[in-house]
Amino acid sequence: RLATSPARSFLNSSFNETPSSRAKEGGRPEVMIHPEDAAELGIADGAEVKLGNRRGTVTLHARYFEGVRRGVLISEGLWANAAFADGRGINTLTGADPVAPFGGAAFHDNRVWIAAVGAAL
Repeated sequence: RLATSPARSFLNSSFNETPSSRAKEGGRPEVMIHPEDAAELGIADGAEVKLGNRRGTVTLHARYFEGVRRGVLISEGLWANAAFADGRGINTLTGADPVAPFGGAAFHDNRVWIAAVGAAL
């Protein structure tokens, strides 16, 4: 399961364009993964990984974080698509399917898979 949230240094898309804000967020899009989940999947801390689902894939870097629940991935930030290695941002994985009762989009979380770049899927 993937959860996304704004990073502390990005108030909105205006601030994700400043070098200082990007530097405070590590300089690149990352996904937090529990170290035990990463070990089971052969993913090293800092490794380039792909996240995907039926909507598409994105490439970013893994960051170990024991504070995330096992089975959950967290990608913080409002990174522009160009910041991702393949030019596709995290919203590639979200749908625009309307939800009841009045429509709108459901952005609670998304089911995704994760694999180290180059790993057999």
